Amino acid sequence: MRIDPFGNAQQRQGGQRRGFGGIRWWILILFAGYAAWSWFGSAQTDPYTGEQAHYGASADEEVQLGAQAFQQVLGDASQQGALVPADNQVSRQVREIAQRLINRVPQVTADLAAQHQQQAPTDYQGFKWDVAVINSKEANAFCLPGGKMAVYTGLLPIAENESALAVVMGHEIAHALLRHGSQRMAQQKLVQMGQMAAGVALGGMDPQQQQAVMGALGAGAQYGFVLPYGRNHETQADQVGLMLAAAACYDPRQAIPLWQRMEQLGGGQRPPEFASTHPDPANRIQVLQGLMPQAEAYYQKYCAGQPPLK
Repeated sequence: MRIDPFGNAQQRQGGQRRGFGGIRWWILILFAGYAAWSWFGSAQTDPYTGEQAHYGASADEEVQLGAQAFQQVLGDASQQGALVPADNQVSRQVREIAQRLINRVPQVTADLAAQHQQQAPTDYQGFKWDVAVINSKEANAFCLPGGKMAVYTGLLPIAENESALAVVMGHEIAHALLRHGSQRMAQQKLVQMGQMAAGVALGGMDPQQQQAVMGALGAGAQYGFVLPYGRNHETQADQVGLMLAAAACYDPRQAIPLWQRMEQLGGGQRPPEFASTHPDPANRIQVLQGLMPQAEAYYQKYCAGQPPLK
């Protein structure tokens, strides 16, 4: 008799090998079947993009999770004295931009869904919209699932004007509309199931070899699945956010110089695109330039009486 590293006793009787190696592969098959059922069973057509999407939480659950996370953010900012008062001029300006964008969500949602021959979603009707301004050098903003937003003051000098700031905020709102948080949950669940299945399949392997193989599989999942998934979400948010900013009567063309300025942050040093969660700024600008005729059409449709784009 011998004991393998997986903890299974194996012995030969009558020239036949008996043990639990077969059970291990049955477990692997069950893992794979459950993962496939979970992933493909959650597939839906995203009405904003026409692409297939997978969701790991309901819209109501997302709203609750987003509200909890936002309270944590506000609490941390308050403790640090970084929360900008609501009656501050900057806060009022940011809130005005947010409200104009939010007011156009129903129209843009309906337009994009019709473009992709889908029924317009109504998840956003359950959002609890709010926005806070946080004093920080970080050039960033976010919108949590359910519509809770924050803008960091470090973003303002990079944006330079309201239209560019609206492009950024529209992008962040788009993440919430597209339910990217729930999609990431579904993706993480799939990756975790894959890791568990791999652990079972490699259970009888030498520990050092097992570690090397698991590391290679982890890198493959990261670079071949997780990071491309994140970059695609960023591109989707750029597309939807640009239409939202244009429909709210901000100049969508400000997205181009904005990302040119963003490209220079940190001296222009950044990891290659394949190792990043975000598209390369040059590629991002190229995509936005291709979207500009559609964005300008949104401006013309919704902004009668506003100064024409020149």
